[in-house]
This record gives sequence, structure tokens and C-alpha cells, in this order.
Amino acid sequence: MAALLRNFAGNSWIETGRTFANVNPVNGTKVCDVSEADAATVARAVAAARRAVEGDWGRMGDAERAALLHKVADRMEARFDDFLAAEIADTGKSHSQARTIDIPRGAANFRIFADLIRAYPNESYEMTTPDGAGALNYSVRRPLGVVAVIAPWNLPLLLLTWKVAPAMAAGNAVIAKPSEETPSTATLLAEVMQEVGIPAGAFNLVHGFGPGSAGELLTTHPGVDAITFTGESRTGTAIMKAAADRVKPISFELGGKNPAVIFADCDFDATVEGMARAVFTNCGQVCMCTERVYVERPIFDRFVRALKEKAEALVLGRPEDAGVDTGPLISAGHRDKVLSYFRLAVEEGATVVTGGGTPRFGDDRDDGFFVQPTIWTGLGDDARVCREEIFGPVCHIAPFDSEEEAIARANDTDYGLCASIWTQNLSRGHRVARRIEAGLVWINSWYLRDLRTPFGGVKLSGIGREGGVHSLNFYSEPSNICIKL
Repeated sequence: MAALLRNFAGNSWIETGRTFANVNPVNGTKVCDVSEADAATVARAVAAARRAVEGDWGRMGDAERAALLHKVADRMEARFDDFLAAEIADTGKSHSQARTIDIPRGAANFRIFADLIRAYPNESYEMTTPDGAGALNYSVRRPLGVVAVIAPWNLPLLLLTWKVAPAMAAGNAVIAKPSEETPSTATLLAEVMQEVGIPAGAFNLVHGFGPGSAGELLTTHPGVDAITFTGESRTGTAIMKAAADRVKPISFELGGKNPAVIFADCDFDATVEGMARAVFTNCGQVCMCTERVYVERPIFDRFVRALKEKAEALVLGRPEDAGVDTGPLISAGHRDKVLSYFRLAVEEGATVVTGGGTPRFGDDRDDGFFVQPTIWTGLGDDARVCREEIFGPVCHIAPFDSEEEAIARANDTDYGLCASIWTQNLSRGHRVARRIEAGLVWINSWYLRDLRTPFGGVKLSGIGREGGVHSLNFYSEPSNICIKL
């Protein structure tokens, strides 16, 4: 990995006078330095993107553009080991997860949306007119123009490409801003774009923070036509305010406080296995992870014991170590936030079933950002740890006595990203799922995704839908052409 990660605009690599450190969360050591984009760099990226939209990239046909995006995917796979090493160095996540999910999905996103754009339908209608000759209406879709793509740190490559791929497939030029915590795979993606011959300005990259840095400079720039963002709800609120003056299109996938509803007739072993994944995957740092678990009272005590065993069996450690299940949190700041909720839970009267602190290894991992997988019981639904997103390997488990109670408590939240229901009564599963206020509801599974389906949240969990044609619908606008016959 390079000692300095640079910005990329108009097919040129740019250094600025300011840098920040990219830190390995496993042991707190510096991975590399990153050049922080200034106002001039952001302006240069916006200008390059505008030239691309108005030039070769904007005039390119769907088939030619799709062929180039396939080359991006091919080149990412050819550099698989580079992407894998960069993703692991930035996040500390396990080799297994990065190798089987993050990197393959990152490449696959380009193929999926390249193929979709070639098969994307337009509308056509014939209409009668008073003179009897008639008219023909047909629609065409136009790209939005210059799109700011702001990606999070938990699934850095996967969620960046989940936005970049459809935006570029639709003919937009993009300016990507990865999280300051995870800049490496985005930089590799810029290298790939240059290597396969993507026209200058179609893909640009700026590094930095949010307020007072690249994020704010990008979202407030008048030359940016649309903004797509995944991250915290409060950041989404700030971006929404910045976009309001020019009524820019926005697509947000924001926070969650996701519930699981577990009925006594569930397949118990499969449910425990599924919930262990739902709570602890990627150290709980997935927007779809479950932090609120409601269990029907007859199996409550048994379920708590079983999930406790799963949590305590998890192996924490370095990504390269054999048998490791989970790594550290992303940063010292995020670890401190999660630990503050550990303390708050005790202050609010929680029973700590397991965890609640930091592990000790006796080596350099003690300088990393690990926390223990943690389970609580005993709190009311109004407790802060039951209402506020923690984004760590934590959950609170509470009993319920009726279907109506479970639905009401699952919906008693400011968020609405996803939920899961566990029951062998499919009539009940369908019935409850329709009443859950969330953008995605699983029955007897978790994180099972068909990428063609709509994905997004309600309430504070977001605006808009992504996935399949739903992504392409956001990144392009229909125009109607009416021909008098």
C-alpha cells in the first residue's frame, strides 16, 4: 500500500498540503497517510465531472458504457488480493468476510448494473387526438449529471460500489468520498478506473472528513446535481439541509435500531444461529444488525442462555489468525462511544448477561479497538440503550406475551430500516411482516438479499430505495417526448 493516498480528479492524482492518518483498528498503528481534499480539489473534481457529463462519457451509448463497467469488474478481480489487503488493513474485519462478501460483491455490483442498464425499459403510449391522427408518447431517461457519493466505513468497498456502479451505468459522473476511516479500497478503485480507460472525470475521488472538510465542500457545491449517502441519521439531516437550497435529489440509507420478533414456535436452533449472525456480524457494525430482540415468554430464558453461549464462543482477534470470528470496532472514537453505552446500560438497570467490557490479549491487540460481544436483559423499552443506535456487538433481549404486543414494541422506534420474524407459522409470519414499519423484513432469515429488490428505510432510517431498477430510477430522470402524428 502506498505511503500516501491521494485524491483523484480528471484522471490526475492530487496531493494537498494537509494529511491525516489512516489507522489499523487491530493494534492502533498507522497504515498510511491520506491527503485531505481542500476546496480547490473539490472544485477541480466537480469541474472534471461536469466536463465528462458534457463530453465523451455523457455521449457514450449504454452498451459501450456497460462494456467499460464490465472491465472495471474484471480488473477488480484481477487485483483481488490488493483490494482484500486494503479492506482488512482499514477495517480489521475477518479474512472470511472480506474474501467472500466485501470484495466479490464490490466487483459484482459493476456487472449487475451494467447488465441492467442494457435491458432498462422505457414507456411508450399511443393516444387519440381531436383530429383523429393521434400522437405517440415515449419516454427517455437522462442522467442526473454530477453525483456526490458519500460512503460509510463499515462495508467500505461494497457500499461505495453499490452507489457508484448504478450512478455510472446511468451515465452520471461521480465524485466519491469514502469515510476518512476507510480510504484505501476507494483509492484502489480510482486506480482501476484509470487502468481500464474510464474517460477522464467520469470517476473522481476526494478524501476527508465531514463538517469543514471534503464532505461539506462536496454537498454544498452548486455544481453537484445529486447526493447519495449512507451513514448516521444526524449526518443525513445536515446533508438534506445543504441540498434543500437547490432542491437536489437525495438518496439516504441511514441509521437503524432493528428489532427481531421471535415466537415460541420458531425453529429454535436455526433462530439462535440466525440471531447470533444478526447481532454480532462484523462486530455489530452493519446497518441491518439487530439490537432489539423480543422473545415470546415460554422460550425467553432458554433463548437468552443459548445466545449467551454463542456470544461467549466467538473468537476475537487478528483477521489473519485461524478461527477468528470477529475483529475490532473501526476506531478509538467509536469504541469509546460503544463503551459509553456499556456503562449507560448498567446505570439504567440492565442485567449484563455477558460481555460489557473490553477483552485483554496481552499483546499489541490491547492497543486496538476491541470490545466484548454484549447481551443485556431487564430494561424497559424507554431505556436509552433500547432506543439509540449503538452500532456495536450488542443487543437487549426482552420477553413478550402476545402478537399485538410484539408488533407494537417492534414499531416503537424512530427508525425503520429492517426487522426479522422467526416463526414456523407462515400465516403469522406474513401477517406480522406486513405490520412492521421497516423497509425490509425477513422471515426466518437475516441478511438474505436479492439485489434486484428495493432496499431502504422509513422514518429516520432513510429516503429512497436502492437495488436493481430502483437504483437506476434514482440516478436518472424520465423525460417524455410527444409526437403529433
